Amino acid sequence: MLARRLARRGYLVLTATDGQRGIDMTREHLPDLILMDMSLPGLDGWEATRRLKSDPATRAIPIVALTAHAMPGDRQKAIEAGCDDYHTKPVDFESLVRKMLAFLAERAPDNGAGLAAAPGLSRIPAARLGDSQC
Repeated sequence: MLARRLARRGYLVLTATDGQRGIDMTREHLPDLILMDMSLPGLDGWEATRRLKSDPATRAIPIVALTAHAMPGDRQKAIEAGCDDYHTKPVDFESLVRKMLAFLAERAPDNGAGLAAAPGLSRIPAARLGDSQC
């Protein structure tokens, strides 16, 4: 559902069903942003994040943890794993999009317009790793 909503907003969304596939896709496509489901089968999102952040080719890509874990300390655990931010499920879509735009604005080359001045941008590449139930 999240991938469809982002695609309707004009984001180019890639999905992976497990952590290893997500790592492989990240290395191949070098997305501008990763929304990481922390409860992936096989190689989970915690370990996938650690591996991506330890790789010089992917370390600078912002990773936002998507997790149903909302206990005290879970946010810190995500940050320690290498996530740049943390968002709990169920996902507050508008809040998540604002968070994404902030990360994308930091990474976007200055084209004179800036993301804030161009809210109708039709395609901002982003990727979501995992098959979240949002």
